[in-house]
Amino acid sequence: MAIAFTFPGQGSQAVGMGKDLAAAFPEARAVFNEVDEALGEKLSTIMWEGPEETLTLTANAQPALMAVSLAAVRALEARGFSLKDKVTYVAGHSLGEYSALAAAGTFSIADTARLLRIRGNAMQKAVPVGEGAMAAILGLAQDDVEAACAEAGPGVQIANDNGGGQLVISGAKAAVEKAAALCTEKGAKRAIMLPVSAPFHSALMAPAAEAMREALAAVAKSRPVVPVVANVVVRPLTDADEIARRLVEQVTGQVRWRETVEWFGANGVTTLYEVGAGKVLSGLARRIDKEIATASIGTSADVEAALIALG
Repeated sequence: MAIAFTFPGQGSQAVGMGKDLAAAFPEARAVFNEVDEALGEKLSTIMWEGPEETLTLTANAQPALMAVSLAAVRALEARGFSLKDKVTYVAGHSLGEYSALAAAGTFSIADTARLLRIRGNAMQKAVPVGEGAMAAILGLAQDDVEAACAEAGPGVQIANDNGGGQLVISGAKAAVEKAAALCTEKGAKRAIMLPVSAPFHSALMAPAAEAMREALAAVAKSRPVVPVVANVVVRPLTDADEIARRLVEQVTGQVRWRETVEWFGANGVTTLYEVGAGKVLSGLARRIDKEIATASIGTSADVEAALIALG
């Protein structure tokens, strides 16, 4: 009866997220205040009032999503919940890995907010707008997608293996477009160009990886109280220095989410809680492993339900 806490990535943001938590729990409100203070601006106002296009900016969405996740965790903990005692593993989708590590005590909330602001800005600056692209490939085997990327030439790779027949490719715009067309020829149900501002999790993100290497080297790190199953290696990590190395690799590496959920299933996890905004990871998990139960903790009602369920 092992439980894993998972933390969402970019795309789960929505104006208004976390407002209910802040109103219901002083500990949640304190997290939003701490993030605002760490960033020197009222990110919480953007989160709760918009506009949506400002919240969606990578440099805002990343720390904002982390804030909602940690607000939910702090609300649980203030009511007697212990991550260390109740949860066997944590994991997060891309930026969600930082949320997972903050929840597990590797980084402080303030440092995590600053790291994610650096990460968001560095990813945006790494490639001029319009030169990179990403596309979702639906219903095509990974081998065929990899073959299409190779055929399209250098500059495109698989960025996310989300499971349920959904792969995301990323890289130089022309190469992504060519690979997407080749995927369609090879039998993909759909190949959809994504409305993103940069080619995340591709080799083009190398300057951002270097920025994160410097930022992570300078920040205080502790051993997580719960092992984190890292995106790029799909195994539990507890060594703080290795965790930092894998976070650097993650900037240009593949988010192996399908394998992560499969790893949970193979290692005794019976319930995945998605902690934070939205229900994207819960939907993916149900498509990957129907034996694993899923639940979300993103509102005050969710917190109360989780406290009962988790004992």
